[in-house]
Amino acid sequence: MARECSVCGKSAQMGNSVAIRGKRKYLGGVGTKVTGISRRQFKPNLQRVHVTTSNGTHKTVQVCTQCIRSGRITKIVRNSPFHVPKTEAT
Repeated sequence: MARECSVCGKSAQMGNSVAIRGKRKYLGGVGTKVTGISRRQFKPNLQRVHVTTSNGTHKTVQVCTQCIRSGRITKIVRNSPFHVPKTEAT
């Protein structure tokens, strides 16, 4: 199973890990220096969630947190919402 979002397709991307040494000039130092650059992976924040598909079935998928927060998926409603019982006014 690939580590990618099943909704938007977000997957790991490559980038640089930059090691910096020294004190910044505005803090009273002589400036910062780059002492090393190595490759690294930026991984998406994937969560395993239970969703309701369009045909009404339930499925477990891996979805990134941006898709969950933006409402691109609909989670399973496990319990019905709480309702306050109506009382008759006398």
